[in-house]
Amino acid sequence: MWNYIWPVLVVIFANTFYNICAKSTPEGVQPFAALMVTYFMAAMVSLLLFFITSENKNLIHEIMNINWTSFVLGVSIVGLEFGYIQIYRAGWNVSVGSLVTNIGLAVVLLFVGLLLYKETISLNQIIGIALCIAGIVFINK
Repeated sequence: MWNYIWPVLVVIFANTFYNICAKSTPEGVQPFAALMVTYFMAAMVSLLLFFITSENKNLIHEIMNINWTSFVLGVSIVGLEFGYIQIYRAGWNVSVGSLVTNIGLAVVLLFVGLLLYKETISLNQIIGIALCIAGIVFINK
């Protein structure tokens, strides 16, 4: 059971600090300059964790096995982080901006799962989508 729960806790913990940092990025700083420093730090932490956690310390070999997903993930993460910085600069509260985007993401991912991964959508999920959309309407009033 713990193997099922601990990754969720990591995401919640990291996402909490992620949103605090995105909201706290100084207004006068160009967002892509901030993201450059962010990704330099991420690269250094990733390099350190690679050597700490990898049984095979051959970084070049591992990089050679990477496919298109790492490149697209990098571009999507820049878009994600830029979007969050802009959400908070536009005046969204940290308690609402993240909630609205995550609800929207959950709804979109239901359809991604259906179309790309042949997952099914149940009646409960359809009701959940309707409740999420209603929640977005109410939370923004």
